[in-house]
Amino acid sequence: MERPILFLDVDGPLVPFGPSSARHRSSDSDSKVLPDQGNPLLGRLDATMGPRLMALGCDLVWATTWTDEANESVGPRIGLPWLPVVEWPEVSPDEGPRGLHWKTRTLVEWADGRPFIWVDDEIGPVDRLWVAAQHEAHFLLHRVSPSVGLTDHDFSALADWLRTTLPGPASGTGG
Repeated sequence: MERPILFLDVDGPLVPFGPSSARHRSSDSDSKVLPDQGNPLLGRLDATMGPRLMALGCDLVWATTWTDEANESVGPRIGLPWLPVVEWPEVSPDEGPRGLHWKTRTLVEWADGRPFIWVDDEIGPVDRLWVAAQHEAHFLLHRVSPSVGLTDHDFSALADWLRTTLPGPASGTGG
């Protein structure tokens, strides 16, 4: 079985929108906020996120409007290698049912039948229903609180899903 894909958004999951200190109240005490080097959003990145994401045992893919800039500005700062980037097509507001996130259809097409996790702060109930109807493989749509970003609780949820849903090597991953 192929490794699952983990589609990763930047704004919200990696760059929280709340006060920068809020992110670390629920994270490990080893978290390290990096300097912003001219972009205040980059100062909210936590250098421990890359290794923790890599340890999940998924094929990581940027699913963000940062597109290639995620590889240039975000990945190196949190310890991620160069990752594939989902290219977003022009989407009509009338495409799909009301409430379907504009990323959902593209991510299911990109996964092409592989199991996947989508980590984003804008996932809603219509996305879950639509993916369940359109995608035959296992999936997890994991909504992250945009005010704090990825936390220990989120990593536990991702690792638990991998361990209990997918057989084989991914079942031994931790978070």
